[in-house]
Amino acid sequence: MAQLFFKYGAMNSGKSIEILKVAHNYEEQGKSVIILTSGVDDRAGVGKIASRIGMQRAAVPVMQDTNVYDYVKTTNTQAACVLIDEAQFLTKAHIIQLTQIVDDLNIPVMTFGLKNDFRNQLFEGSKYLLIYADKIEEMKTICWFCTKKAIMNLRVLDGKPVYEGQQVMIGGNESYYPVCRKHYFHPKLD
Repeated sequence: MAQLFFKYGAMNSGKSIEILKVAHNYEEQGKSVIILTSGVDDRAGVGKIASRIGMQRAAVPVMQDTNVYDYVKTTNTQAACVLIDEAQFLTKAHIIQLTQIVDDLNIPVMTFGLKNDFRNQLFEGSKYLLIYADKIEEMKTICWFCTKKAIMNLRVLDGKPVYEGQQVMIGGNESYYPVCRKHYFHPKLD
């Protein structure tokens, strides 16, 4: 029975490498997968899934007006799985379309993304995945400043923490640190 999965974690928790690994495992067994990523994240280029350890792969970019259900239905209803990176940037409509892929096409959908932004507010995609996903799993990483589990993302600009501003600002280690609650409020940015 197909299910909708949401695997979330702070920055640097290995979400992108995990999606690449899952795709490889399916394909090594001769099974086809559909790989998507948000069109918002353009760090490695639009339509690219890139891990910090250097692995990357092309993916279909999901734009604001993309109907993911229609795309999957017209592309490959025999796919063994649909894999989606940067799922936090999806809209409520996209998440509903993912439920239709699972329920109507009987294809499992695995999504990977952040749960909360640098202000500790849910992203729209994450909010609706937390509501609609059949299985939710946290991917863990450690705080940038200590060995506690990172549960938040700290935005930094010019060596100073940022707690207000636009929700979406694409960036990597130069802009964001995975942090524990203590170091979210008291980062060691000397």
